[in-house]
Amino acid sequence: MGAIDYQKQMTEFVYVNLPGPSEPTPGMTGGELLHGFLAELYNAPSMEVKSFVSQLCSKWNVIYRFKSDQ
Repeated sequence: MGAIDYQKQMTEFVYVNLPGPSEPTPGMTGGELLHGFLAELYNAPSMEVKSFVSQLCSKWNVIYRFKSDQ
């Protein structure tokens, strides 16, 4: 047992609404830039990249949803 014993239960989900911005623009907030970045990852042409992104999303409770899903 270490000096600090810490356990956290992830109960929050992050929803990435699609479609995202097509290009970054001056004055975008950090959240808007991250949203665009995550939307670009979702649209990756390679199946290997899509699989990797899906695994990361599963691990970090990130869910992609289209505006019609809301």
